[in-house]
Amino acid sequence: MVIIGLIGVFLPGLPTTPFMIVAAACFVRSSERCYNWVINNRIFGKAVREYRSGEGMPLKIKVIAWSMMWVFGSYSVLMGIPQTLLYVKLLVLVLLIIGTVFIYRIPSKS
Repeated sequence: MVIIGLIGVFLPGLPTTPFMIVAAACFVRSSERCYNWVINNRIFGKAVREYRSGEGMPLKIKVIAWSMMWVFGSYSVLMGIPQTLLYVKLLVLVLLIIGTVFIYRIPSKS
């Protein structure tokens, strides 16, 4: 999860924070040193701490996340995935809906 999250720092469209949240959840029981590295990181540490403490995420960040998801997802469905792979297009749409609902359910903070 850490490796995928670090790739997301540099690769547009791949989120960093969700992977680091999962990494922190795994590290909390396995490696205190790695957990502290994730929690105290200057790039994504604040977002991970706020999510893990139940504070939620700013509405502005939610809107950015939704926008990025739907722009890249829609591009994939409409232009990137061949017509012969209809089941992949449907899978991407289902994952977009699940991601949208998941982010919606996270508490918003101002």
